[in-house]
Amino acid sequence: MQINGKKALVTGANRGLGKAFAEALLARGATTVYATARRPDRINIPGVVPLQLDITDPASVDAAAAEVGDLDVLINNAGISTNAPLLGPSTENVRREFDTNFWGTLNVTRAFAPRLAGGAILNVISALSWYAFAPASNGYAASKAAEWSLTNGIRLELADQQTQVTALALAIADTDMMAAYDIPKLPPHEVVTMALDGLEAGKLEVIADSPTANVKASLSRDPALFYADIPGALFG
Repeated sequence: MQINGKKALVTGANRGLGKAFAEALLARGATTVYATARRPDRINIPGVVPLQLDITDPASVDAAAAEVGDLDVLINNAGISTNAPLLGPSTENVRREFDTNFWGTLNVTRAFAPRLAGGAILNVISALSWYAFAPASNGYAASKAAEWSLTNGIRLELADQQTQVTALALAIADTDMMAAYDIPKLPPHEVVTMALDGLEAGKLEVIADSPTANVKASLSRDPALFYADIPGALFG
Protein backbone atom coordinates (compact mmCIF):
# COMPACT_ATOMS: atom_id res chain seq x y z
CA MET A 1 0.00 0.00 0.00
CA GLN A 2 1.44 3.32 -1.11
CA ILE A 3 -0.37 6.46 0.06
CA ASN A 4 0.66 8.71 -2.81
CA GLY A 5 -2.27 9.17 -5.18
CA LYS A 6 -4.76 7.51 -2.84
CA LYS A 7 -8.03 8.59 -1.24
CA ALA A 8 -8.12 8.38 2.57
CA LEU A 9 -10.45 8.94 5.53
CA VAL A 10 -9.51 9.58 9.16
CA THR A 11 -11.96 9.32 12.05
CA GLY A 12 -11.57 11.65 15.02
CA ALA A 13 -9.48 14.08 12.97
CA ASN A 14 -10.23 17.29 14.83
CA ARG A 15 -7.26 16.93 17.22
CA GLY A 16 -4.43 14.73 18.50
CA LEU A 17 -3.39 11.69 16.49
CA GLY A 18 -6.30 12.08 14.09
CA LYS A 19 -5.23 15.57 13.08
CA ALA A 20 -1.63 14.39 12.71
CA PHE A 21 -2.78 11.48 10.51
CA ALA A 22 -4.72 13.80 8.22
CA GLU A 23 -1.76 16.17 7.86
CA ALA A 24 0.68 13.32 7.22
CA LEU A 25 -1.54 11.68 4.60
CA LEU A 26 -1.62 14.94 2.66
CA ALA A 27 2.14 15.30 2.99
CA ARG A 28 2.59 11.80 1.55
CA GLY A 29 0.60 12.67 -1.54
CA ALA A 30 -2.93 11.46 -0.81
CA THR A 31 -5.20 13.06 -3.40
CA THR A 32 -8.18 13.40 -1.04
CA VAL A 33 -8.24 13.21 2.75
CA TYR A 34 -11.59 13.20 4.51
CA ALA A 35 -11.07 14.50 8.04
CA THR A 36 -14.06 13.48 10.11
CA ALA A 37 -15.47 14.47 13.47
CA ARG A 38 -18.80 14.84 15.23
CA ARG A 39 -18.28 18.60 14.83
CA PRO A 40 -16.56 19.14 11.46
CA ASP A 41 -16.52 22.89 12.12
CA ARG A 42 -13.73 22.16 14.61
CA ILE A 43 -11.47 20.75 11.90
CA ASN A 44 -8.81 23.25 10.88
CA ILE A 45 -6.46 21.42 8.54
CA PRO A 46 -5.66 23.09 5.20
CA GLY A 47 -6.27 20.81 2.24
CA VAL A 48 -8.59 18.23 3.82
CA VAL A 49 -12.29 17.67 3.22
CA PRO A 50 -14.09 18.09 6.57
CA LEU A 51 -16.90 15.57 7.02
CA GLN A 52 -19.44 15.02 9.80
CA LEU A 53 -19.18 11.54 11.28
CA ASP A 54 -20.35 10.15 14.60
CA ILE A 55 -19.02 6.59 14.56
CA THR A 56 -21.54 5.53 17.23
CA ASP A 57 -24.49 6.56 15.02
CA PRO A 58 -25.22 4.11 12.17
CA ALA A 59 -27.15 6.76 10.23
CA SER A 60 -24.16 9.12 10.42
CA VAL A 61 -21.82 6.34 9.29
CA ASP A 62 -24.07 5.46 6.33
CA ALA A 63 -24.31 9.13 5.31
CA ALA A 64 -20.52 9.52 5.40
CA ALA A 65 -20.03 6.35 3.36
CA ALA A 66 -22.48 7.62 0.74
CA GLU A 67 -20.68 10.98 0.60
CA VAL A 68 -17.20 9.47 0.25
CA GLY A 69 -17.86 6.67 -2.21
CA ASP A 70 -14.72 4.75 -3.18
CA LEU A 71 -11.87 4.71 -0.66
CA ASP A 72 -8.29 3.43 -0.50
CA VAL A 73 -7.18 4.01 3.12
CA LEU A 74 -9.30 4.03 6.28
CA ILE A 75 -7.72 5.23 9.54
CA ASN A 76 -9.89 4.18 12.52
CA ASN A 77 -8.50 6.62 15.06
CA ALA A 78 -11.57 7.89 16.96
CA GLY A 79 -11.78 6.69 20.56
CA ILE A 80 -12.71 7.77 24.06
CA SER A 81 -11.56 7.15 27.62
CA THR A 82 -13.93 7.94 30.50
CA ASN A 83 -11.84 6.71 33.48
CA ALA A 84 -14.43 4.02 34.11
CA PRO A 85 -13.77 1.07 36.45
CA LEU A 86 -15.53 -2.17 35.59
CA LEU A 87 -17.03 -2.56 39.07
CA GLY A 88 -18.00 1.07 39.68
CA PRO A 89 -21.49 2.28 40.59
CA SER A 90 -22.62 2.23 36.95
CA THR A 91 -21.62 0.59 33.67
CA GLU A 92 -22.78 3.60 31.64
CA ASN A 93 -19.28 4.88 30.85
CA VAL A 94 -17.94 1.39 30.16
CA ARG A 95 -20.71 1.01 27.59
CA ARG A 96 -19.80 4.39 26.10
CA GLU A 97 -16.20 3.23 25.69
CA PHE A 98 -17.29 0.01 23.98
CA ASP A 99 -19.81 1.91 21.82
CA THR A 100 -16.98 4.08 20.48
CA ASN A 101 -13.81 2.01 20.64
CA PHE A 102 -15.28 -1.34 19.57
CA TRP A 103 -18.73 -0.90 18.03
CA GLY A 104 -17.92 2.45 16.45
CA THR A 105 -14.78 1.05 14.82
CA LEU A 106 -16.77 -1.93 13.59
CA ASN A 107 -19.58 0.31 12.27
CA VAL A 108 -17.16 2.33 10.15
CA THR A 109 -15.24 -0.73 8.98
CA ARG A 110 -18.40 -2.53 7.89
CA ALA A 111 -19.57 0.53 5.95
CA PHE A 112 -16.32 1.04 4.05
CA ALA A 113 -14.95 -2.52 3.75
CA PRO A 114 -16.59 -3.27 0.36
CA ARG A 115 -14.86 -0.19 -1.12
CA LEU A 116 -11.41 -1.07 0.24
CA ALA A 117 -10.46 -3.99 -2.02
CA GLY A 118 -6.72 -3.67 -2.59
CA GLY A 119 -6.58 -0.87 -0.02
CA ALA A 120 -5.79 -0.66 3.68
CA ILE A 121 -7.25 -0.14 7.14
CA LEU A 122 -5.26 1.08 10.13
CA ASN A 123 -6.80 0.73 13.60
CA VAL A 124 -5.38 2.64 16.57
CA ILE A 125 -5.34 0.26 19.52
CA SER A 126 -3.33 0.60 22.74
CA ALA A 127 -0.76 -0.98 25.01
CA LEU A 128 -3.79 -1.40 27.27
CA SER A 129 -5.16 -3.88 24.73
CA TRP A 130 -2.82 -6.34 26.45
CA TYR A 131 -2.89 -5.51 30.15
CA ALA A 132 -4.80 -3.72 32.90
CA PHE A 133 -3.10 -1.05 34.96
CA ALA A 134 -5.51 0.73 37.33
CA PRO A 135 -9.26 0.65 38.03
CA ALA A 136 -9.88 3.96 36.27
CA SER A 137 -8.53 2.55 33.00
CA ASN A 138 -10.17 -0.86 33.10
CA GLY A 139 -13.20 -0.04 30.94
CA TYR A 140 -10.95 1.52 28.34
CA ALA A 141 -8.53 -1.42 28.46
CA ALA A 142 -11.33 -3.92 27.95
CA SER A 143 -12.68 -1.97 24.97
CA LYS A 144 -9.21 -1.75 23.40
CA ALA A 145 -8.63 -5.47 23.92
CA ALA A 146 -11.86 -6.02 22.02
CA GLU A 147 -10.68 -3.64 19.28
CA TRP A 148 -7.42 -5.60 18.93
CA SER A 149 -9.42 -8.79 18.49
CA LEU A 150 -11.67 -7.01 16.00
CA THR A 151 -8.59 -5.93 14.05
CA ASN A 152 -7.26 -9.48 13.86
CA GLY A 153 -10.69 -10.78 12.82
CA ILE A 154 -11.36 -8.34 10.01
CA ARG A 155 -7.85 -8.95 8.69
CA LEU A 156 -8.87 -12.56 8.04
CA GLU A 157 -12.29 -11.68 6.69
CA LEU A 158 -10.89 -9.14 4.22
CA ALA A 159 -7.93 -11.21 3.05
CA ASP A 160 -9.74 -12.47 -0.07
CA GLN A 161 -10.22 -8.90 -1.31
CA GLN A 162 -6.58 -8.08 -0.49
CA THR A 163 -7.32 -5.37 2.05
CA GLN A 164 -4.34 -4.84 4.33
CA VAL A 165 -5.29 -4.43 8.01
CA THR A 166 -2.69 -2.88 10.33
CA ALA A 167 -2.86 -2.20 14.07
CA LEU A 168 -1.04 0.73 15.66
CA ALA A 169 -0.31 0.10 19.35
CA LEU A 170 1.12 2.75 21.64
CA ALA A 171 1.29 3.68 25.30
CA ILE A 172 1.29 7.45 25.68
CA ALA A 173 1.15 10.19 23.06
CA ASP A 174 0.93 13.90 23.73
CA THR A 175 -2.79 14.28 23.08
CA ASP A 176 -5.74 15.79 24.94
CA MET A 177 -6.65 12.36 26.31
CA MET A 178 -3.33 12.25 28.19
CA ALA A 179 -3.08 15.95 29.06
CA ALA A 180 -3.54 15.37 32.80
CA TYR A 181 -0.52 13.06 33.08
CA ASP A 182 2.88 14.66 33.73
CA ILE A 183 4.99 11.93 32.15
CA PRO A 184 7.08 11.55 28.99
CA LYS A 185 4.84 11.42 25.90
CA LEU A 186 5.44 10.77 22.23
CA PRO A 187 4.74 13.67 19.86
CA PRO A 188 1.73 12.74 17.68
CA HIS A 189 3.62 13.36 14.43
CA GLU A 190 6.29 10.81 15.44
CA VAL A 191 3.65 8.17 16.18
CA VAL A 192 1.91 8.85 12.87
CA THR A 193 5.17 8.68 10.93
CA MET A 194 5.89 5.23 12.39
CA ALA A 195 2.32 4.12 11.70
CA LEU A 196 2.25 5.21 8.07
CA ASP A 197 5.76 3.87 7.43
CA GLY A 198 4.53 0.53 8.76
CA LEU A 199 1.36 0.69 6.69
CA GLU A 200 3.33 1.34 3.51
CA ALA A 201 5.74 -1.48 4.41
CA GLY A 202 2.84 -3.93 4.77
CA LYS A 203 3.20 -4.51 8.51
CA LEU A 204 0.33 -6.12 10.39
CA GLU A 205 1.24 -4.38 13.66
CA VAL A 206 3.20 -1.23 14.41
CA ILE A 207 4.53 -0.98 17.98
CA ALA A 208 5.18 2.70 18.62
CA ASP A 209 7.26 2.68 21.82
CA SER A 210 9.29 0.52 24.19
CA PRO A 211 6.63 0.32 26.96
CA THR A 212 4.20 -1.17 24.43
CA ALA A 213 6.86 -3.55 23.13
CA ASN A 214 7.56 -4.71 26.68
CA VAL A 215 3.87 -5.31 27.36
CA LYS A 216 3.44 -7.29 24.13
CA ALA A 217 6.52 -9.40 24.91
CA SER A 218 5.19 -10.18 28.39
CA LEU A 219 2.14 -12.00 27.02
CA SER A 220 4.10 -15.22 26.70
CA ARG A 221 5.26 -15.06 30.33
CA ASP A 222 3.63 -15.68 33.68
CA PRO A 223 1.44 -12.57 34.26
CA ALA A 224 2.54 -12.48 37.90
CA LEU A 225 6.03 -11.58 36.72
CA PHE A 226 4.72 -8.67 34.66
CA TYR A 227 2.52 -7.25 37.40
CA ALA A 228 5.30 -7.58 39.97
CA ASP A 229 6.97 -4.69 38.14
CA ILE A 230 3.92 -2.43 38.65
CA PRO A 231 3.78 -1.50 42.35
CA GLY A 232 0.29 -1.75 43.79
CA ALA A 233 -1.25 -3.09 40.61
CA LEU A 234 -2.51 -6.28 42.23
CA PHE A 235 -2.48 -6.35 46.01
CA GLY A 236 -0.92 -3.04 47.06
